[in-house]
Amino acid sequence: MALDIRHLAAAHRFETTVDGFLCELDYSLHAGVMTMTHTGVPDEVGGRGIASELVRTALETARREGWKVIPACSYARAWMERHPEFADLRA
Repeated sequence: MALDIRHLAAAHRFETTVDGFLCELDYSLHAGVMTMTHTGVPDEVGGRGIASELVRTALETARREGWKVIPACSYARAWMERHPEFADLRA
C-alpha cells in the first residue's frame, strides 16, 4: 500500500489519511533528539501496516536530519527492536 505520509514539522507530527481516517505519529524534538511519543491508527483501518510506515518514515527523516531517536511510544519501541537497521539512531 502506497501511503501519502506528510511531515508536519511545525506540529511535530507525521500523518496520513486512509479511507477517511487520520493516522498519526507524534514526536517532540529537543537538541537533535526526536522522541516518538504516540502512534495512532484507528481500528477501522488497523492491520494494514500503516503504523509501521509512519514509524519508518519518521526514522528515515531522523536519519536524513542527523537526529537521534528515543522511541517512547510502545509501538515505535517494538518496531525498532524488530528492525535493527535503525538501531544506530537510538539516543
